[in-house]
Amino acid sequence: MADLATFEFGDLTALFINCTLERSPQISHTERLMRVSMEIMEKQGVKVDYFRAVDFAIAPGMEGDMRESGYDRDDWPALFERVRSADIVVIGSPIWLGEQSSICTLVIERLYALSAEVNDKGQYLYYDKVGGCIVTGNEDGAKNVSKYLLYALQHIGFTIPPQADAYWVGPAGPGPSYGDDSPDGPIGHDNDFTQQFVTFSSWNMMHMASMLKKTGGIPAYGNVQEAWENGERFGHPYY
Repeated sequence: MADLATFEFGDLTALFINCTLERSPQISHTERLMRVSMEIMEKQGVKVDYFRAVDFAIAPGMEGDMRESGYDRDDWPALFERVRSADIVVIGSPIWLGEQSSICTLVIERLYALSAEVNDKGQYLYYDKVGGCIVTGNEDGAKNVSKYLLYALQHIGFTIPPQADAYWVGPAGPGPSYGDDSPDGPIGHDNDFTQQFVTFSSWNMMHMASMLKKTGGIPAYGNVQEAWENGERFGHPYY
């Protein structure tokens, strides 16, 4: 096993976007689990950023700035600069009717809207960024939500490391949520499965982001849109 001292993550930045429906300062159980991952990263020197999407006026739509499409206010352009500067982006969502929250879908749509922008190598903007997710709820659907989020993030260019999701779900139906008080301590804190996965996912995201940064990222060959448009077909057999 490698020694902890061999890993250096102080040059990494991570952004955690909580897609709870609860505005601050109301309790967010999703935030409580996200903060386990945040603390793991912070202890390793990662600069961690966080916001609740519901605290801002994020307009729906597929433009970078929806004020250009008639909305009086759209906070997404400023928030997106925090996405742009992050090496790791973690999306957190509660479960409702077995699906991600409406706020979560909105955030994914707005990320998608800017996915055609390019990085300094000419690749789509999210190349060399690492993605992951954290999900909480009182009902089934954690793997379904994780599947949606991890597919969406990789489709628009994020790199997804192994075991990049962590979740906690209580008994089906109404009941306690992650972090709620109980006679035995906060709910879910002693759930070995959840705590293992939030730990593994945090480290895997840090490892992957560090590997990408140290090696210069995914090579810019075979995946540059401008080159394809200019006639380069990267060895495609039908052209």
